[in-house]
Amino acid sequence: MAASGFVALLAILPLWPILFLISARLSLRALGWFLQHKTRDRKAAIVARVERGRAAWREEQQSSREVEDGWENIDSAETARNGKPAQDSDWSGVVGFFHPFCNAGGGGERVLWAAIAATQKRWPNVICAVYTGDHDIDRGLVVATVKTRFGITLEEHSLVFLYLSTRHFVLASTYPHFTLLGQSLGSVVLAYDAFQLLVPDIFVDTMGYAFALAFCSYLFPKVPTAAYVHYPTISTDMLESLDDTTGQRGIHSGAGAGWKGKAKRYYWTAFAWLYGWMGSQIDVVMCNSTWTQGHIRQLWKPKNASSTSTFATVVYPPCPVEELEAKIQVTEESEKRRENIILYIAQFRPEKNHSLILRAFARYYHAATDKPRLVLIGSVRSNTPDEKHIYNLRLEAHELKVKDATTFICDAPFSVILEYLQKSSITTNGMYSEHFGIGNVEGLAAGLIPVVHNSGGPKLDIVVPFEGQPIGFHAETEEEFAAAFQRVASLDPQERFAMRLRGRKSTGRFTEAAFAKSWTEEMERLVRRRAS
Repeated sequence: MAASGFVALLAILPLWPILFLISARLSLRALGWFLQHKTRDRKAAIVARVERGRAAWREEQQSSREVEDGWENIDSAETARNGKPAQDSDWSGVVGFFHPFCNAGGGGERVLWAAIAATQKRWPNVICAVYTGDHDIDRGLVVATVKTRFGITLEEHSLVFLYLSTRHFVLASTYPHFTLLGQSLGSVVLAYDAFQLLVPDIFVDTMGYAFALAFCSYLFPKVPTAAYVHYPTISTDMLESLDDTTGQRGIHSGAGAGWKGKAKRYYWTAFAWLYGWMGSQIDVVMCNSTWTQGHIRQLWKPKNASSTSTFATVVYPPCPVEELEAKIQVTEESEKRRENIILYIAQFRPEKNHSLILRAFARYYHAATDKPRLVLIGSVRSNTPDEKHIYNLRLEAHELKVKDATTFICDAPFSVILEYLQKSSITTNGMYSEHFGIGNVEGLAAGLIPVVHNSGGPKLDIVVPFEGQPIGFHAETEEEFAAAFQRVASLDPQERFAMRLRGRKSTGRFTEAAFAKSWTEEMERLVRRRAS
């Protein structure tokens, strides 16, 4: 009798994992229903408040239009944005943007605000809710700052901020060990915090929290999700760098040695599998570069197998190309005012590999007759290792005997960056596998000739031949960088000027208008899915 019971137990054992998964999924669905019910009244109140603000704004716009141009039908004009018919532009849901650090003022935030502006223009009746951990921001001030800093105009009446209280769960400093896993699981806690405030109709992450999007998919199956991926949390490049012995493949080069290295490899491999599984739950994926797309396609799989070829499209981030073209001339006259300056615009962090550029510059400088200058401009996060990093870089410049020829500028305003973009000759970047490299685009738009690392976005997307001719150079070692710097200096003046013009012309694919077009095309897929 006992034996038969044991056999029966063995027979049903394989069902336990399946039953557990079914139970977990049903529990998440129940939690999702609870959160939707709990936040229903708050959502209605937010919609009502926005509608009042929108009505007041439209009345104000209509009054001013009557004074200037006579009576016009404002509503019909607003329901046909971008050439779209009215019935295709009147969707009026709530789009939640998950961006806990929305006030940071960097390239990631430029993407956020440009995405919101494009969404507001394409769907005039939509409400854009930003989940943020910045509690000290004011909506009116944010709108004004975004206009001043990025030149992006937001519709204030359709913008809502929802304040998160658990942002510390996604800080790297919270997890001294197992940081990748800790931050990823922390993003789930933060997402739950967000959904307790408001459950949106569409949920978009613009910072890279794949776990949060997967969590949303399980809680609310009818809420479409989208990710704008600046860089994968983990990549095959990171895994391969563990075996590197050259020290040239990022900050983890050679970290796979010994038992600690073996443990790190197992941990990263397991995390990569988990990260890929989470990413497969996302409906629409946008990548900022070909390099990012390649890694995301390796790690993530689309929900629908038939959409593999269109999964994870490249949507280049909006760069201030138009602004730089308007403010900086690239003419034969301006060419005479350029100086022998190499400009590196990048945050002062170890992964940016300023040390490689310093060593290459020193090699180039000591061999040059027309002594060049190196200008390093970047932000420094206070009370972080960044401060020690820049101190060490200054020491290195002194040891390399290029201290007087090297300028460090921390947290420079845009006016200072603009000044150096106008008078520099070369722009450079030393980071291995830079996911995109907006500083290189800015340099090209300003007419600088790029010398960039032979990897990542700078290699695959930015410094690529234009109209069949080169616009810059690639390098990996300090010898190659130094040789490329010398090559630019040795170019015939007419060829150098022609290369500047080609480089500037090539940046048309990185404009804010190009981003808005691609963004709305991807968002339309989400709106159709929500409406179906």
